[in-house]
Amino acid sequence: MDLNGKFITFEGAEGSGKSTQAGLVLNYLESKKLPVTLLREPGGVKISESIRKLLLDVKNTGMGDECETLLYMAARAQMVKEVLQPQLNSGKIVLCDRFLDSTIAYQGYGNGIDVKTIEQLGLFAAKGIAPDLTILFDIQPEKGLSRAGTKKDRIESRSLEYHGRVRGGYLDLAKKYPGRIKLIKVDADKEEIFKRVKSHIDALLAI
Repeated sequence: MDLNGKFITFEGAEGSGKSTQAGLVLNYLESKKLPVTLLREPGGVKISESIRKLLLDVKNTGMGDECETLLYMAARAQMVKEVLQPQLNSGKIVLCDRFLDSTIAYQGYGNGIDVKTIEQLGLFAAKGIAPDLTILFDIQPEKGLSRAGTKKDRIESRSLEYHGRVRGGYLDLAKKYPGRIKLIKVDADKEEIFKRVKSHIDALLAI
């Protein structure tokens, strides 16, 4: 699909700092007077935010893995239709806090849903749109979960073993797509990490 804009995603396990870094990139690109917008997944538009509440509510203990996967895809499909595709078509830089890699890592590697099925559903939900660049923040699950705070949502509340499988999924994806996915170890303060992030952003956008 020929799109005029650039699509940059931020991935990582709980407490990896990806949302903070996405915000810093937004501020940086705005300071350069570039046309940029920041979205989050699941969410970004009204219908998708409603689905987010269903997915993260700790009361929804009976939700099946297939249902969970399809709800993430449904939220994505609506966000793509309403915001992502139009913004890219208009030449904007779109930053997104999570995208299809999250579903592969969390629902595929974490829950055991077939990854090829997730990839096929992902192409359908995203209308074939894929990121130009993905920044992946890697952190040990124990450290990340401790940084995420005490009030945990339905996904954060899962076992350490689950979150270990998610991390393994992300690392596998980084090996599979080294051109797109840039791995950043969370081993420094946010300013130092932003310098590493900024180098990849500058290279993509030729700033």
